[in-house]
This record gives sequence, structure tokens and C-alpha cells, in this order.
Amino acid sequence: MRRIGLTGGIASGKSAVAELLRAKGAVIVDADVLAREVVEPGTPGLAAIVDRFGRGVLLPDGRLDRARLGQLVFSDADARADLNAIVHPAVRRRAAEVESDAPAGSVVVHAIPLLVETGQAASFDLVVVVDVDPTIQVDRLRARNGLSRADAEARLAAQASREERLRAAHVVIDNSGNRDALEAQVDELWRRLNRPFRRS
Repeated sequence: MRRIGLTGGIASGKSAVAELLRAKGAVIVDADVLAREVVEPGTPGLAAIVDRFGRGVLLPDGRLDRARLGQLVFSDADARADLNAIVHPAVRRRAAEVESDAPAGSVVVHAIPLLVETGQAASFDLVVVVDVDPTIQVDRLRARNGLSRADAEARLAAQASREERLRAAHVVIDNSGNRDALEAQVDELWRRLNRPFRRS
């Protein structure tokens, strides 16, 4: 098994890269998906969030109001740290379960937005960073999430800097171009990931 850490800033294109790798046969462990699973109604994760932040972070049907919670944590480092202390351990446990179910010899790609921030880079055989200019990130984030420029910039500021992510990278995928350029880089990455298996 080859364990790959895939990361990048918000709106950098991590999900697009993960889906291209999935199509090639990689097992994708998506931390964003798992983060939603571990705070579903009835989970210990959601109960802990309500204990910390109050029932105001719930929708009328009992699900987590992500927009409301986001407003609370993106402007408050202490609140964000408290949320991360609840969610991240649960996500890591669930990720380990998903990985353990992968077939022998798989390329397992852990897509983790906060890989650098949570100090996980050293636990992977290879770290892939999807990189894009911050101005492009802001534009994409505003278009995708309907945020103001100030809110989009605040979300970028809440993550590791571009320089910090690049220092952790073994491979950098530049997603400032078009889809064809992205696919070509993922093709090359996939060839690299599979070379060790062909030699074994």
C-alpha cells in the first residue's frame, strides 16, 4: 500500500485532483466527507459541538448548521481550535477504518485540507500539494460559496500559508491553468505512484 497525502488551500482544486485519481484506481479517503459523517445527528461529534457552541449551531431538523458554525470559528482562533479538537480525532479514526478496508497494494490518497496545519505530513509516503495563486483562490471561493471578498480572504487566512504548504510538498500540482493541464499533471503523478509497484 502506498499512502499519499493530498492537500491544498481552500478552492485550490483538491477535489478535482482526488476525483481524477479515483478514476485511475486510487482509493480516496476524503477528510471533508468524513468530517460531515462524524457530525451527523446522533453522533458523539455533533453532541460535543453542541456542548461547546450551543444549540444555535443546529438547523431546525437537528443537523449541523455549517454556515452558522463557520461564521463563529473562522473569525475566532480559539473557537476554531476547539472545533478542530472535536472533529479531527474522529476524522482520523474514521480515515483509518476506510484505509484498512483498501485492497492490498492500493494507492490510498488521503485528501486532507488541513494536512499541514495538523502536522500530518510526515505520516505519508508522499505529500501532494495542489497549488494556485491566492487571488485565484479568492475568486473561486467567492463564486462557489457566494462569499464577500473579506469573508473569502478570512477563510484563506485561517489556513496554512501557501509557502508552508509548498515546504511540505514532495509533488506540486499547479492548478492555475485549464482542465487539460491539470489532467496532464495528474497523469504524470499516477505514473510516479505506480512505478514502485511495477518494480516489486
